[in-house]
Order: sequence, then C-alpha cells, then structure tokens
Amino acid sequence: MLGLRVQASQSREYGAIAKQFPPRDGFQFTLGKPCGQALVEILRPDHHLLEEPGLGGEMLETVNLHLQEKGVRITTGTIVDATIIQAPSSTKNCEQQRDPERHQAKKGKPWYFGMKAQVGVDSKTKIIHTAVVTPAHVADATVLPELLHGEETRVWGDQAYRGQSEVIHICAPRAQDCTHRRYRYKDRIDELERAKNRTKSTIRSKVEHVFGVMKLNFGFVKVRYRGLKKNANRVFAVCALVNLFMVRRKLLQPSVV
Repeated sequence: MLGLRVQASQSREYGAIAKQFPPRDGFQFTLGKPCGQALVEILRPDHHLLEEPGLGGEMLETVNLHLQEKGVRITTGTIVDATIIQAPSSTKNCEQQRDPERHQAKKGKPWYFGMKAQVGVDSKTKIIHTAVVTPAHVADATVLPELLHGEETRVWGDQAYRGQSEVIHICAPRAQDCTHRRYRYKDRIDELERAKNRTKSTIRSKVEHVFGVMKLNFGFVKVRYRGLKKNANRVFAVCALVNLFMVRRKLLQPSVV
C-alpha cells in the first residue's frame, strides 16, 4: 500500500481534513508528530508504484472534485507560471552521469539543474487545476495550451508568456490576454506598459503564494527520485495537498443544515 504521510505544525487542522478522505484505493493519510514545518514523504515498499500511469494525477483530480462538492469551484480566470525544482547535479552514481531526463536552465544569472513544475492556478481561489512537469530547459510558453481548461475569460502570466495571444484565443476563445508585456528596450523604458504590468501583478502574484506553500510548507524544493515519472507523481500529490491547505479554513467550517 502506498501511504501518504503528512507532518504539520497545524496537526489539528490536518486531522480534520484527513477525516474527509478515509483510506481507500490504496491511499492513506497518516498524521505524524508536529515538526514546526510541513513535510511530505512518499512512503513506498516498491519504487515502481510511483510510476503507475496517472497515479498522482488521480489524486489531484479527486481532491479537486471533493473541493467542488464543498463549494470551492474553478472560476474563469487562470494564472499560469512555472517554478524550478532543483535536482542533484552530482555524477557519483553507477552511470557516472547526471539524470538524462533533466536539464539545466538559467534564471537570472545563476544556472539551475532540475525540472519545472508548470501550473495553472485559479485566480480567485488559488486552486491548482492543472499541472505539467517538464525538464528545466523547456520554455514556459510551450506548455501554455496544456495549462488552460478552455473556459477562461482572462489569463494572467509573466513575460515568459508574452506574444501568446493567438495560442490563448485558440485554447480559450473567450479569454483576454492579461500576460505581461515588454516594457524595457535598449534605449528607453515604456513607463505606461510598466505601470500596466504592475497592475496585472496584483492578480498574477497570487501564484507565488501557491509556490510558497509548495516549497516552504511542504518542503518540495528538491527532487527525490531519478526520472520525470516518479517526480511528476510527487508534484501532482503535492499540488493536491496545496489545494487542501489553501482552502483549509473553508473545509473546517461547520456545515449549516
């Protein structure tokens, strides 16, 4: 059986949430001792269980369906963004090489080796409705069509998604492109476009809260396994937990009969 252990400082809240998901279909929520910071550990008797097709995706889908039953619905605004999950770059292994399924990418000045967790987040509830895992060198804009559910009226994103208006219109015909525009040029700075980007950031920045919960609360800052399949399942499982965390107060409210 694949067990999912959740250790959190707010063990009482997690206990109440865990009761809403009784052990079934091979999944089990187990509460550990409070440790001051939330951690997620995938406990597995067999590593290949993590390679089962759609295992993590089914967890995310099940959680989102449960949240929908509780009144937390996906709206018509989507924020798209990506974060790099680092991987060990050491070659001290049997093959004496780095993981071939992951690559390096430059963000700012430093280089990072690992993979990208690319997500589509609801602009109102901060719920992750779509997640895609790629090597770190894959451009964010290339997976944009996979991050939209098609019913959007607005799509927010940083400058990595600029120039994708046609793609957005194809995937979501009613959507307005609210991604950031270029404002810095070689000889000038477009202050008007810069001000528009700042206004858009009031909505777009909500996705950073989601990544903060993923990395700081659940400790997902580095990959644990070789290959994308196992780590992708872990990404989807963590996304499901992030969704529960984001709406935990609503889930814990007593239901009115």
